[in-house]
Amino acid sequence: MRHASHRPAALTLAALLTAAALSGCSDPPRDPAAQPRTPADICTRLVTYWALETLKGSSQSGIDWEQKGLSNEQYALHENVVRAARIEQKRHGTAAAQKLIERQTRERCTAQHGATGSSENWRPPT
Repeated sequence: MRHASHRPAALTLAALLTAAALSGCSDPPRDPAAQPRTPADICTRLVTYWALETLKGSSQSGIDWEQKGLSNEQYALHENVVRAARIEQKRHGTAAAQKLIERQTRERCTAQHGATGSSENWRPPT
């Protein structure tokens, strides 16, 4: 029983190390200002993300519009923006194409109030 006197200290140390490790694994606080607030914000975030992925040819860019979380209108918007971005990329490079995606997506999502209405699966929030 020589090691019995070290047992409470070892348990305390283990508890402290566990608590320290768990506190480092939590998500950082989110900035409320960075969160999408309107259908246009959500549309812009989704379409921009997928258009940029398509432009760079990522392995996930080929999944269908439902798997991407897009409405029919958002998917059509995505296709139009990507088409324009590819032309821009050939003329002025990838950075210019990325800026075009960001700009046109924001403009079009805003003009179409989030572009959510045409999806057969879409239902307004209750």
